Amino acid sequence: MLNVAPPQDILSRPTPIGIEQAEAALVEHYPRLTRLAYLVLPPSLGRNRRVLTAHALVQRSLPRKHGGAEAMIPAPRRGDPGYGFVRRQVVRQALEAGLPLRRRAWPKRAQLPPVLPQVWGLRLFPRSGGADELALDQRLSALSGPARAAFVLRGLDRLSDDEVRRELDAVGVEDPDTAIGEAGDPGDAAALLQAAEFDPCSLQARPTDLMRRRQHLRAALVAAAALAVCGTLLGLPGDGWGPDGAAAPPYARNPAAEAALDPARVVRVDSATWRTSARTDFSVWPARGSLTGDTALLRRALAVWARPGRSVQVSATPGTPSGPPMGAPQLLYAGRVDRASVVLFYDGLRVARYAEPVDGTSGAALDFARVDGADAASAGALVVGRTDGNVRYLTAPWVREAAVRDLLDPAAAPRPLPRDRDGVTAPLVSPAQARDCTSWDVLQLRDDSAGRLLTDLGELAPARLTWGPPDAPRDITGTTAREAWARTACLLPTVRSQGVRAVNAWQFARQPLPEANGTAAWLCTRADTWSGTDNRVLAQFQAPGAAKATAGAVAARAENSAACGTHQPRVLAGVLWKSRGGHWYVLAAGSEDLTRVAVSGGVDAAERGHLLAVRTQEGARAQLDGRLADGTRVTALR
Repeated sequence: MLNVAPPQDILSRPTPIGIEQAEAALVEHYPRLTRLAYLVLPPSLGRNRRVLTAHALVQRSLPRKHGGAEAMIPAPRRGDPGYGFVRRQVVRQALEAGLPLRRRAWPKRAQLPPVLPQVWGLRLFPRSGGADELALDQRLSALSGPARAAFVLRGLDRLSDDEVRRELDAVGVEDPDTAIGEAGDPGDAAALLQAAEFDPCSLQARPTDLMRRRQHLRAALVAAAALAVCGTLLGLPGDGWGPDGAAAPPYARNPAAEAALDPARVVRVDSATWRTSARTDFSVWPARGSLTGDTALLRRALAVWARPGRSVQVSATPGTPSGPPMGAPQLLYAGRVDRASVVLFYDGLRVARYAEPVDGTSGAALDFARVDGADAASAGALVVGRTDGNVRYLTAPWVREAAVRDLLDPAAAPRPLPRDRDGVTAPLVSPAQARDCTSWDVLQLRDDSAGRLLTDLGELAPARLTWGPPDAPRDITGTTAREAWARTACLLPTVRSQGVRAVNAWQFARQPLPEANGTAAWLCTRADTWSGTDNRVLAQFQAPGAAKATAGAVAARAENSAACGTHQPRVLAGVLWKSRGGHWYVLAAGSEDLTRVAVSGGVDAAERGHLLAVRTQEGARAQLDGRLADGTRVTALR
C-alpha cells in the first residue's frame, strides 16, 4: 500500500480560492477527500449510505461563484490552497451530517440522504478489513463527530495539533481543544486509515432486498396508473380541485372521524379484563392515571393527534404512520408525570403519547410507536416520561414486580424499582440518552414467568433483550447469558431509534485459540423491528481474558439480512487475529450445522466442521465459504 504524503497547510494569510483551482484540487485528491468524509461521517448511517454521502459531500464542496469563493481562507506556506479549501468544506458538511435532527428547525442539506449520486438495486460498501481495522472502526464509532474529525486530520493528513485546532475552529466546532483531547494520538492506527476498509472508491456490490424491491415496483406502477386516472378525471369539464361533490366536509358527520375526536367515546378497558382475555397485549390494558376523567385534556390530546399544529413536536419511529386514528382509540393512561400532563392512546396499530406542560399547552409533543403484533413479553411496559436523562415506564397490569439491572455488571443483583398505584415506575437512568457506556440499566419485569429484560432505545416501546438460538430465544437468566450480554450491551447504540422490537444474542460457537491462547466466543446479535424490515445483524468475536464489560470485536455486520433469524438460523464470520506470541491467524466460525469452512484469497485452506484457524500474515485479505451437510453454500456475514 502506497502512503502518499498529504498536502500540508500551515496557515498564514487569507487567500481567495477560484472555482477552477478548487475543482482541480477536488479532482486530483478525490480519493483522499472521499476517504476523509467517510471516516468523519457517523457510523450509525450504515456503510451503504456513508459511501454515497461521502461522494455527495465531496462533489458539493466547490465554491458557488466563479472568480473566487464566498469566504477567504488562510493560504498555506506549502501545499495546495485549493485542497485546503475543499477539505474544509468536506469536514464541515460531514460534521453537519452527524448533528441530530431538531423538531423546530429545518434540517441541513448534509443531514438528509443524498440526492446524487444514487445506485438503484445495489448496496455498495468497502471491502471488509481485519481485526485491526474493525478495532479502529469501533474506536472511531465511540468518538464524537469533532473528535473523529480531529483524529482523521491528524492521522490521514498528518496535521499538527495547532493546524487541527485551526481547521476545527474554521468549520464551527465550539471546543476544538476538547475534540483534540478526546481523539488522542492516532499512533500506529494512522496507517490503518489508508486501508481498503475505509476506501469509498473501492467498493463491493450486493443486491438489495429483491422481494421488497419487486413489491415496491408493483406499488409504483399501481400508483402511476391511479395518478393517470386522476389526472384524466381532473381534466374533464367540471369543478376539478374545487367542490368535493358528494363528499362531506372534513370531520363533519363522519362517524369514525367524530368518534376519534370525542373524548366521551374513548375506549376504556375494565381493570380485570386482562385476567380472562384470550389476548395479552396492549388491547387489555386498563385506563389508568389521575387524569382519566379530565375531558378537556383528552379533547386536546385527540385534536392534536388528528391535526397537530406547527408548534407541536411530532416524532414517529421508523415504519410508523403518524396520521389520525381510524376511530375512537383506547385510553391507556392520563396523568401527571414529573412536570407534564401525559396521555397514552392505543389504536390497534400504534401507541400515541401526547404530553403538554402542566402550566399550559405551549411546547406540546406527540410521539408514535408501532406495536402491532405485541404479546405479553413485548407489551410489558411503555415509556411515559423522559426528564433530565431519566426515563419512567408505565408497566402492564400483569407485572408483579419491577427492578433495575445493570447489564455491564452481570454478578450484581437487581435493584428494586418502586411503582405507584397506576404502575408508573420511579425514574431510572436511560442508557439511550447517556453519552458514555459506563453502565447500562435495563428494566426487569416479573410476572408469572421468569424476569424479562427491556431496554430503552429512545422510543415509546422498550426493546426486549433475549438470549439463545434464533428458533428458541429465552430470557436472560443464566451466568453465561449475562456475561455475554455484559460484553454486548455497549453495541446497542448502533440500533437506537430504529423501531426495534427485540434484540437477541446467540453464542453460535466457541473456538479454542491457537498456541493455547484460551477459548474465544462467537456471538451473533440480531435486532428485529416492529415493521419486520430494516433489521441489523452483528457478528462478535469475544476474545478470552478481556474485562467482563469490554465490548466484543465486531467481526461483521449486515442490514436487512436473514442471518441469525428464524428463516435462516445460521451464520459464518471471521477475523484476522494476533496471538500472544505475535503470530497472525485467520479465524473463522460458523453455526454448528456447517460441516466445512474454507478460506481463499490471501491464504487457501479448508477444515471440516464449523471452525477454522489458519496461520497467515498481517494485513491478509481472505474470503470465507461454508457448506452444510447437504452441500448448501453459506457465505460469510457482511
